[in-house]
Amino acid sequence: MSRKVVVLSAGLSQPSSTRLLADQLAAAVAAAVGGRGESLEVEVIELREVATDLATTMTTGLPAPAVVAAREKVSDADGVIAVTPVFTASYSGLFKMFVDALDTEALNGMPVLIAATAGSARHSLVLDYALRPLFTYLRAVVVPTGVFAATEDFGSTGLTERVHRAASELAQLVVAEPAGVQGFLRDEPVRHRSSGNGVGAVRPFSELLAGHAGDGR
Repeated sequence: MSRKVVVLSAGLSQPSSTRLLADQLAAAVAAAVGGRGESLEVEVIELREVATDLATTMTTGLPAPAVVAAREKVSDADGVIAVTPVFTASYSGLFKMFVDALDTEALNGMPVLIAATAGSARHSLVLDYALRPLFTYLRAVVVPTGVFAATEDFGSTGLTERVHRAASELAQLVVAEPAGVQGFLRDEPVRHRSSGNGVGAVRPFSELLAGHAGDGR
């Protein structure tokens, strides 16, 4: 069975340490999913490439085609890897703008691996005071291990270990199937995911006018 993971990379430069960490995580997740006998399709969304479309979407309320496509990819995925650089002690504005452009139902129950890059280890808490609450608010399932990489961490054994631990946790959730004995579990309402691109059900005009005689009453 094939699974799909979307990688959100919010790095602004090229080459980017954020994209480098994102690629390491994606490769580790693919290996971990493969180790469970399944294949993985990885789709990378470089947020800097849709920055202009995101600004247009946010200022007009009309989603640009690139944003529509990105929304579909995220809501259809089996898991998400979200990686952002740290700006002013938090996630970048570009990263937050993309999350704000998602439908509030886009990440219901979605397994998410959070990661961040920065020039200093002083920002390592950004994972737990900024990124984890953000995705918890969106009802995503954030894996226990977040991956923070300061500049000096690249190439270190410690970073490699964190990457593989987080990847294993995400892979376990991505391939998991619902289990339970029917009749023994309380039926909870299912929260469906939505890309936010549809217009929803249209109420017939005749139904809207039902009960109106046309005399202003």
